[in-house]
Amino acid sequence: MNIALLANPTAGKGRRAALLPEVVARLEAGGHAVDVVTATTRDGMVERGRAAVAGGKAVVAMGGDGTVHLGLQAVAGTGAAFGIVPAGTGNDFAVRLGLPGDTLHAADAIARSTGTRDVDLARVEGGDGTTAWFGAVMAAGFDAFVNERANRMRWPRGPQRYNLAIVGELLALRARRYTMRIDGNESVFESVLVAIGNTESYGGGFRIVPGADPADGLLDVVVAEPLSRLTLMRLRPKVFKGTHVRDPRVSTFRAKTVELAAEGVTVYADGERICPLPVTITCVPGALNLMC
Repeated sequence: MNIALLANPTAGKGRRAALLPEVVARLEAGGHAVDVVTATTRDGMVERGRAAVAGGKAVVAMGGDGTVHLGLQAVAGTGAAFGIVPAGTGNDFAVRLGLPGDTLHAADAIARSTGTRDVDLARVEGGDGTTAWFGAVMAAGFDAFVNERANRMRWPRGPQRYNLAIVGELLALRARRYTMRIDGNESVFESVLVAIGNTESYGGGFRIVPGADPADGLLDVVVAEPLSRLTLMRLRPKVFKGTHVRDPRVSTFRAKTVELAAEGVTVYADGERICPLPVTITCVPGALNLMC
């Protein structure tokens, strides 16, 4: 197999960058030809991934959820084989797909791969013309605002910036008015938390949409009623176990297609900025051919 290895040396704070030569060696030991692909921009990485697919290559993403997200833009719906070598901080998509969490073990598994399995992906179409795919979760509420704030901040660097962004968004917390169509059935509501998942978790293990199955042809939706700052923070630890959905103020839905609109909301998927609302999200069964 000819493999284009999309490698992000900064994933996981760069801790696993030194493993790149060993990952290449292990893939080559499986009889594969490996071309390491890097780029200085997100668009550049996607373009190089698409060029590899056009050239008949399989694509393997080595990095975190962000790197995997870029790889999905290149392979989704093409029939190209796709592999994941987790090297990020959270690696939510890989974990929920049951793939090896260790970087080198994952490389060994791909080297031995004899086939693929079908995995659903979510396709996003924005009102501004944006199109994108995601594998894990789209955030369209509090967590999306936290990401947006953190991306605007220039100080401090590292995890502390995200923590400060959480504090800032808690202070600014207010419910937004959403219009949502679940397979054509419309509802209008106010909420502080809206998430749509193909798999269960984001943010390094937050099981925001517990039970989401990337092989059932459906999206899972979680919506929380307007909550106070204190209630939101008390609910947040329950997300690690997925027990927040037992709270009567939290509603869940399943659908093939979700249309979502609100003023002043920019959505994030797989931790990456996508576009402002409105969006239409559609589950596309078997859009990904995952190496196994």
